[in-house]
Amino acid sequence: QVQLVESGGGLVQPGGSLRLSCAASRSIFSANAMAWYRQAPGKERELVAQIIGGSSLNYADSVKGRFTISRDNAKNTVYLQMNSLKPEDTAVYYCKISWYKEAYWGQGTQVSVSS
Repeated sequence: QVQLVESGGGLVQPGGSLRLSCAASRSIFSANAMAWYRQAPGKERELVAQIIGGSSLNYADSVKGRFTISRDNAKNTVYLQMNSLKPEDTAVYYCKISWYKEAYWGQGTQVSVSS
C-alpha cells in the first residue's frame, strides 16, 4: 500500500505564499500522473494542478499564474507552490499520484487564507 503524506498547509494572509509537499512511500519516477486537488466547505473536490506523462502541466483557470506544480524524483515528493493567495483559495488540499491503474490519495492539508 502506497502512502502519501501532505504537509505545508496553514493560515496565511491574502497575498501570501505557501508551499505544499506530498511525500510518497514509493518511487514517483515511474508515476504517470501527479495532481493536486482541493475541496472547500460545501463544494465538490476540484482539480487544481497536474503533471501528466512526466512533463505536461495543467492548471485550473483560477490558479494559473499563481500556482506551480513540480516534482522531485530523488525525494519522491510533489510540490505545489502557491503565491498571491486569495480567500477563495481556502480549502483542504489533496495530492493524488497514479501509477497506471493504481491511484493513491493523501489525507489532505488545510489551507486557510484570511486577514
